[in-house]
Amino acid sequence: MKGRRPLGRRFGWLWTAYAVSAYGSGLGFGALPLIAVLALDASPAEVSALSAVGPAVGALIALPLAPWVEFRRKRPVMIAMDLTRFAAMVTIPVAYAFGLLGFVQMLVVSAVVASARIAFNASSGAYLKALVRPDDLLVANARFESTNWSSIAVGPPLGGAAIGLFGPVVTVVADALSYLLSALCLTAIGDGEEAPQRPVPRPAGAGALLDGWRHILTHPVLRALYLNNMLVGGLIMATEPLLAVLLLRQLGFPAWQYGLAFAVPCLGGLIGSRLAGPVVARYGRHRVFRTIGTLRAVWLIGLAFVRPGIVGLVTVMAVELAIIINMSLYTPVLATYRLEHTPRHLVARTLSAWSIGQQVSIAVLTALAGLLADATSPRTALTAAGLLILATPLLLPREDLMAAHEPEPSRSHS
Repeated sequence: MKGRRPLGRRFGWLWTAYAVSAYGSGLGFGALPLIAVLALDASPAEVSALSAVGPAVGALIALPLAPWVEFRRKRPVMIAMDLTRFAAMVTIPVAYAFGLLGFVQMLVVSAVVASARIAFNASSGAYLKALVRPDDLLVANARFESTNWSSIAVGPPLGGAAIGLFGPVVTVVADALSYLLSALCLTAIGDGEEAPQRPVPRPAGAGALLDGWRHILTHPVLRALYLNNMLVGGLIMATEPLLAVLLLRQLGFPAWQYGLAFAVPCLGGLIGSRLAGPVVARYGRHRVFRTIGTLRAVWLIGLAFVRPGIVGLVTVMAVELAIIINMSLYTPVLATYRLEHTPRHLVARTLSAWSIGQQVSIAVLTALAGLLADATSPRTALTAAGLLILATPLLLPREDLMAAHEPEPSRSHS
């Protein structure tokens, strides 16, 4: 079976590094908003700012890194970004232990981690494209997607239980250590990576910074997918701090139930990611983008109807399950299409531009949602996000547009 064939030792170590980091992040899922609520008694606007300002500043920091990453060996860059995230995250439990933890420090850590994540993901995507055959890209991306969702399924309930037993920063320690272990796994891959060749003429100045966006915005299908994904991802992520306030403070959910509400639905990610290859083979990518891209958007409004007790818990789980199944099917198909339609000398800058746009969208929409929640209520802000996301399928590319920009070898797979 194609989805189960081995992709080589080097990919195995890359996948292991991803898994270690993903499971650490799963344990620390929502840790910073949770610490802000439980340890710093932050307001809804402050919790939203933590999820918005840090990533926005991180995106600005990552902007000049993209050309630097493009023309360097990617494995050392990934190791450096893992070590940077470890160093930043470990300051939180240290400051907490000495009673010095403050909101500003959490904002700084959030920004550093966000910028390092963008540089890491850009390097990882470029490294993956050089590491596996083109026909194996969807298989590899589906494996990453499956690992991501399984880590969130396992991590949050364990993290919630650990927080209940050991305090609010224990999962941050686990998250920090996971970056250190990821760096060790990447080291185990060994040498063998070729140095990237600079094109002639060499990119310089602002032009080099903007090449990623130029590629995305001049490719009609990538442009449509980019705009759609920014809004869908931004609106979905904007609900996370709102739900933290609604569930933990207003509805009185204990931390373990909060983690459970997001963990159990993540099992749907295993379903969606495993379906990606067979669904593309049977129906074609254009139908995945149109149909599954639409189904990602229709469920979020359900979060506006969350109530106390078991009914509210089941409501959150049902909404998140429906979103995650569709997201986990859609995402590896999108990631594969993006790599296939990006020249090798532009991969890092294109992925950086994509991530920066996504981070800025999340930051802006999260900040606006937090302000709306402060002015009205978290439930009103959740309703607004659920209604706005219903318009996002209008941005998805048409079938004829995709057919016109599909390379001949890939058409046969669709």
